[in-house]
Amino acid sequence: MTQLPLARRDGRSGTSIGPLGERIEGVERIAVLRAGNLGDLLFALPAVDALAACYPDAEITLVAMPAHAALLAGRPGPVADVAVLPVIEGVGAAPGTPTDPEEIEAFVAGLRERRFDLAVQVHGGGRYSNPFLTRLGARVTAGLQAEDADGLDRVVPYRYYQHEVLRALEVVGLVGAPPVTLEPVLAVTEDDVARAEELLGPGGPVLAIHPGATDPRRRWPAERFGEIAARAAARGLRAVVLGGGDDAHLAVEVVDAALGAGAPGGSVRSVAGLADLGQLVGILATAAVLVGNDSGPRHLAQAVGCPTVGLYWAGNLINAGPLGRSRHRIQLDWRIECPVCGIDVTQVGWTAVRCEHDPSFLTAISVDAVWTDVEDLL
Repeated sequence: MTQLPLARRDGRSGTSIGPLGERIEGVERIAVLRAGNLGDLLFALPAVDALAACYPDAEITLVAMPAHAALLAGRPGPVADVAVLPVIEGVGAAPGTPTDPEEIEAFVAGLRERRFDLAVQVHGGGRYSNPFLTRLGARVTAGLQAEDADGLDRVVPYRYYQHEVLRALEVVGLVGAPPVTLEPVLAVTEDDVARAEELLGPGGPVLAIHPGATDPRRRWPAERFGEIAARAAARGLRAVVLGGGDDAHLAVEVVDAALGAGAPGGSVRSVAGLADLGQLVGILATAAVLVGNDSGPRHLAQAVGCPTVGLYWAGNLINAGPLGRSRHRIQLDWRIECPVCGIDVTQVGWTAVRCEHDPSFLTAISVDAVWTDVEDLL
């Protein structure tokens, strides 16, 4: 690991997360690697903001996923362009996923031609991502390093339990970029709002609900979301259930549960699989509140200024929870063992292998507790 000299007080404002390294001279082109899901991109945005402020004349290329490119396309912000990753094992694709070596080589060659001055890895411990980042040929590299990962020029030790936003900010601090924002902020366009209104049609204020999550253990039971939707309808709100196509079955369960709990017909609807990312931004930017699991839409709601009630297993809150409580509330399930096999789930993903069971880890969270937070935010 490179031992960095701490930057002296030289007129730069801001307080770093961890050591503030020396600024690199002559930086004109920066690559930032962050694959993963929607929330993973949002966690990296404050680090990108810090780089843009520290290197105002540099062009920032995000090396990321197709959905990230779609979300950022035509949207104001510090990212100049997105280089969409091909299928690469461990970098946006699960280990063991079949890949096309020729496609990967052509992609890397194209990025090498850009002659990056700085390449930053904020995509996990680095076992797969650090060798990939090194292949880009940047003059200086910085990123995260787990015990089984190759090193870079400047590194932060990867430890599982650290908030993802602060983790990325600590990395860019290594190259002299102190934070300028602590939470992700995403610009909302007039087109986002107009197309969201076209999808939803006229009506009263919206309570957005997102019942999905990539990991089934992070999902609050659909019938409880339905009860929240029914209470929202009784209060004069339109309940709109969000999600991708894979969430359609959950959305149907929420709508059915809401109707079963007394919601009038037409007061609760699903747009799961119908809204593109721009429309999702527009819905969230104008919604009164979002109630959702620890997942991309909750993080997106926060980034566009929508108040949220987030439902978290306590371990996930450490890595992915909102920092403030004025506009964001949390409800927690504090369990530490899988209810099926008893494995210590606080170590899964860190020092223990995940078991094969998928029960909800959020069943200790009550409908009354969530609704109290909703009414408080309203």
